[in-house]
Amino acid sequence: MKIRAPAKINLYLRVVGKRPDGYHLIDTVMLPISLYDEIEIRKLKTDGRRAREVPPITVTCDHPQVPGGKRNLVFRAAELIMKTAQLEQPVAIHIRKKIPVGAGLGGGSSDAAATLVGLNRLFHLGYAKRKLEKLGLVLGADVPFFIARRPARARGIGERLTPLKQLPVFWLVVLYPGFPVSTAWAYGQLRPKLTKPKVNTSITSSLRRFAKLRELLVNDLEAVTIAGYPRIGTLKEHLRREGADGVVMSGSGSSVFGVFAARRKASRAFRRLKQVKGGQAFLVRILM
Repeated sequence: MKIRAPAKINLYLRVVGKRPDGYHLIDTVMLPISLYDEIEIRKLKTDGRRAREVPPITVTCDHPQVPGGKRNLVFRAAELIMKTAQLEQPVAIHIRKKIPVGAGLGGGSSDAAATLVGLNRLFHLGYAKRKLEKLGLVLGADVPFFIARRPARARGIGERLTPLKQLPVFWLVVLYPGFPVSTAWAYGQLRPKLTKPKVNTSITSSLRRFAKLRELLVNDLEAVTIAGYPRIGTLKEHLRREGADGVVMSGSGSSVFGVFAARRKASRAFRRLKQVKGGQAFLVRILM
């Protein structure tokens, strides 16, 4: 079985507090985009003599920076759902990476969610979306979002999801600078705010029109991340010069993206920006 795992961008990201356990509280708009990893899951054949020699879960990846085996979140996802369902059939999982690593695009979380969804289908477990989301939250705050893989506003630590509809059609050019940024590092650079941020009550209405949507492009992690990695700021300037209607960093970085109302304009910018050395460019759309 093969299943695609989409990336995401954070159109809007505010850090609104911090829990006693150290987790930051956020208010964010996450949109899945047409950039995918591919997860392949196979049942492994065994016979009576070799059954004990075959590991229950094998995870490999074609990207040198992504660990295989137990250090991969996909392994933990497979282990969790197989223990929950009491499955004993060995499986092999291979990840084909297209989503850049450490880019703020949610690749690891999406791969884990795709593994939960894929194993649910492969073994005909019949787990509902809500059940899979609960399992996903054990793995990470972003994983439940990728179970439904639909536009959503996420609050809390990212687990409180509200579906978003009636988004305008628009295109994005995503630029990856060629290096990862640690999420823990980025959040660790934030300084406590003296005043509590106000809750944005107009997000839903702002998402209905492209002209208003551009006003939502904000990321509280951007300033501290660019201070540590100035190259990210340079890529933002590249997107502005190529006519993006708005530009912002995704998640904790290192990727940035520009929004475009017209595909032709986005395609022209993409053709130019993919020539920029030291990184990658992607022309993508929002998945609805």
